[in-house]
Amino acid sequence: MISLNFEYLMKKIPDINYTYSEGVVKNVIGLTIEVQGITAFVGEVCNIYNISNEEIPCEVVGFRDKDVILMPLGELVGISPGCRVVPTGSPLSVKCSDELFGKVLDGLGNPLNGDEITKYTAYSLNASPPDPLKRRRIKEILPTGVRAIDGFLTCGEGQRVGIFAGSGVGKSTTLGMLARGAKADVNVIALIGERGREVRDFLEKDLGEEGMKKSIIVCATSDKAALVRLKGAFTATAIAEYFRDQGKKVILMMDSVTRFAMAQREIGLAIGEPPASKGYTPSVFAMLPKLMERSGMSDKGSITAFYTVLVDGDDFNEPIADAVRGILDGHIVLSRALAGKNHYPAIDVLNSVSRLMSEITTKEHKKAASNARDLMATYKDSEDLINIGAYVKGSNEKIDNAIKYNDNIEAFLKQDTNENTDINVSLSVLQNMFE
Repeated sequence: MISLNFEYLMKKIPDINYTYSEGVVKNVIGLTIEVQGITAFVGEVCNIYNISNEEIPCEVVGFRDKDVILMPLGELVGISPGCRVVPTGSPLSVKCSDELFGKVLDGLGNPLNGDEITKYTAYSLNASPPDPLKRRRIKEILPTGVRAIDGFLTCGEGQRVGIFAGSGVGKSTTLGMLARGAKADVNVIALIGERGREVRDFLEKDLGEEGMKKSIIVCATSDKAALVRLKGAFTATAIAEYFRDQGKKVILMMDSVTRFAMAQREIGLAIGEPPASKGYTPSVFAMLPKLMERSGMSDKGSITAFYTVLVDGDDFNEPIADAVRGILDGHIVLSRALAGKNHYPAIDVLNSVSRLMSEITTKEHKKAASNARDLMATYKDSEDLINIGAYVKGSNEKIDNAIKYNDNIEAFLKQDTNENTDINVSLSVLQNMFE
């Protein structure tokens, strides 16, 4: 005899969805797909079944009259008017677990190497930033292993820093040094809009086997759909949030924010947004703080973030660089002139700043860094006179000291890409440099 648990059934009945919604493709214009016959919300995932009955996931990005506008998370090939469209009722999420270590994921969080994730917690790609009143203050130094950063641009645990540079100046190499040398539990690295060739180069040359052990790579190359490139940044951030919520020290690295902004510009223009500064749509400048405010300190763990910005034509005041600089807690400028002199990492200390350095460093550290900055600035202002032999020794005490200590400062700032210097050693060398 079969017995039924009516109490259990009565509790489950309200959770059952009795409706089934299905629409059809009406039109395809550029990157967008117009669908009629369904009701959906912005951010919801819908599946389109093309002429070969293959499932193509798409996301709702807007509405036009009674039609829903979708953008594909794959290729548009095979989609024709009348194709079935089925809403899933849920937004995108990513599978998060310790199984992710050492894996390379696509922009939506699917593994490109190794096995599928079996035990996981789903994290939404569109989470809210931590409550500002629940964020802990930044008080601890995060050692990076890079002398120029630890000595002159000291980063705190939970700080957000931009790395600004033109193409080919060493952004990826600097990120690789940080991934190998920084004292963190987890590295989450997002490669957004990168060339396909550069991905493996970064993994094997810049990151290396040592860096991969505690790293998770999210990769959305330049050939992927604009929406996938955009979601890659949010996927990496969601994974970083998962480990942060476990109380871990997480480093989030994103290369690059500029290509993230370009992807959002493509989407905005496709759905009819007006172009603004340099063709970037208003949604780009609204999206940047939504992405970057999710990193930082929380009441559980921390996400220390390094965002690279590919400055267009070496113009450090172009719209994206300007917007990002206003959001973050410091910026590291990589100089093409230094790179041309074989000075690596090509960090321009005089044009870079860490807004939290004065709060987290000792008086001795600040004094030594300030003295070195003064000497570097003096040498730079007098460099032309010194090089042509027009300066006479003894004419100016500050210039004499700048010449005396210039080689020591240069040697301190230069560092081999595979060299990792303990922060205590770096500070000792810096503080004893002028004795």
